[in-house]
Amino acid sequence: MPVRLVSRLCATALLVALPCHAEVDDLVRDAQSALSQGRAQQAFDMLSAKEVERAGDPDFDLVLGMSANASAHYTRAIMALERVVAVQPDNAQARGELGRALFGVGDRKGARTLLQESKLEGTPIVAGETIDQLLQAVDRVEASGQSSYKWYVEATVGNDDNANAGPATRNLAVPAFGGAIVAIQPSGIATKARFFNTSAGLSGRLVLDPRWSLIGNAFGSARWHSGDADQFDYAQLDVNGGVSYRVEREEYTLVAQLGTYEIDHARVRNSTGVVGEWTYRFDGFSQASIYGQVGRLSYAQQPLSDADRSVIGVTYAQIARSGLFGYGGAYIGREDERAPGVPQLGHHLAGWRAGLQKPLGPALAIFGTVSYEKRNFGGADPLFLAQRRDRQTTASIGMSWVPAPTWRVTPQVAWTRTESTVPLADYDRHIFSVAVRREF
Repeated sequence: MPVRLVSRLCATALLVALPCHAEVDDLVRDAQSALSQGRAQQAFDMLSAKEVERAGDPDFDLVLGMSANASAHYTRAIMALERVVAVQPDNAQARGELGRALFGVGDRKGARTLLQESKLEGTPIVAGETIDQLLQAVDRVEASGQSSYKWYVEATVGNDDNANAGPATRNLAVPAFGGAIVAIQPSGIATKARFFNTSAGLSGRLVLDPRWSLIGNAFGSARWHSGDADQFDYAQLDVNGGVSYRVEREEYTLVAQLGTYEIDHARVRNSTGVVGEWTYRFDGFSQASIYGQVGRLSYAQQPLSDADRSVIGVTYAQIARSGLFGYGGAYIGREDERAPGVPQLGHHLAGWRAGLQKPLGPALAIFGTVSYEKRNFGGADPLFLAQRRDRQTTASIGMSWVPAPTWRVTPQVAWTRTESTVPLADYDRHIFSVAVRREF
């Protein structure tokens, strides 16, 4: 339900229950004084504590709305200012402040209407200048205005205790061979290595009009390992492009994807696909998305593994007033084998992921992520004669440091645990890395 509709319902309910006007008292005057001295948060805290018992008094609500606006509590400002406008529809100051609050939550259409009306009705000189500035800001946002692009380069060094994602054991009992103990080739056993990684990314938006844009991005990376682990060196390249349609708080995107992946200079997998996404921005601090993906995976050296993949999912992200950023999402999907007679190569999947980042200062933040995915395969593994079930958990923790504008240093530790009914796919992995990124 849109923020403004919710606030209007709340405001109406409070107006029914509470008196409409009271004289300006010491509380309101003290809050006005704090607000005029630049202490907006203090003014908001003073009035917010009394909102339940004082809501409906337009003098109280106006100062509450102004202080909420000044301290970026835009939804609370809307609720208070809607109550003022309900009983004083000609209050130009309240209408102007309400326009400012609507702009804060992303309702540009409502903001423009109220700001223009307030300007025409006549406001004090300073308030009028503020309204002009807000109207110009609305114009800039509605234009989204300009086509743009950005890119980055990144270098990473680290240590990986399982560069090939292999099991730790050297010998396995194989049921298909009557339970005989079979030695795994050295290249299949967990291999420790230091690594060096380089990557680069480019993204851009070509604005066709205020609603339609062409969008695209490209990402490439390569990793080199030390010693005998160089056989696990890999490189990948992913490119996608498509269209975006924006209207008010909603954005719809449709992009085509191309990707390739190689190990030890040999092409391993190519991928193609299409992704559609709908994003709804509740305000400037939170948004939710629903997406769907269909794609085709082609394995150059093992065509028997070729598959069609489809996934649908949801995500939610929010930034708190303190700067704490969090996100979470869940998804389900399947990979259907294209070759006949190999159901053990296809699987159903489901998973979730979440993350938090907390700022410790203007240039420093800590973060943590965790994800989980389960994969249920469609048939018994021909060697281990068991229905394959994988349960993979991945977690990381690290720090983001910005020593100078456009530079970022990120040390982190990542851990992966995959439990599988097929011993060759059961492994642990720990990676420590330090990345340095330069953005342009």
